[in-house]
Amino acid sequence: MSRIGRLPIQVPAGVDVAIDGRHITVNGPKGSLSRVLNPEMTVSRDGDAIVVTRPSDAKTHKQLHGLTRTLVNNMVVGVTTGYRKGLEINGVGYRAAMVGRKLQLSLGYSHPIEIDPPSGITFELENPTHLAVVGIDKELVGEIASRVRATRKPEPYKGKGVRYAGEQIRRKAGKAGKIGAKK
Repeated sequence: MSRIGRLPIQVPAGVDVAIDGRHITVNGPKGSLSRVLNPEMTVSRDGDAIVVTRPSDAKTHKQLHGLTRTLVNNMVVGVTTGYRKGLEINGVGYRAAMVGRKLQLSLGYSHPIEIDPPSGITFELENPTHLAVVGIDKELVGEIASRVRATRKPEPYKGKGVRYAGEQIRRKAGKAGKIGAKK
């Protein structure tokens, strides 16, 4: 069996899970998430836990088993604690500011870049060079954080740009200069 897929998902108090065939809805203190799951996987409620089972040991069923369990677990964690993805901005004059709900980035371009968050996503600005994308949907938080990072990816020579918090950038050496130049 799949090591991840066979683990039951514990449902904490205050979280309501509704399973209707392929459709699953999870309501919690932070909000509500719903998703349509693969029809081959069976999701059932067993007391205060959710169990995902697969019909056979075929390779695709093994793959879908762990995936389905992880998707449902991410929904339960999202509505209870939520998700947060940190970003750092490096570079002279590079900074972020909040304009209403929108995030305004000054990244060395001739114009500021404004990013409007979709519903369910908020930006938190700790200081002008550290920000976070916060929400209950793990997939959407990661996608928006990736979109913010793509506005100015970190370059390998000085490391300037937007990077994930704690991300290591492979650095390159600059020009070495001429050795043995003719006079």
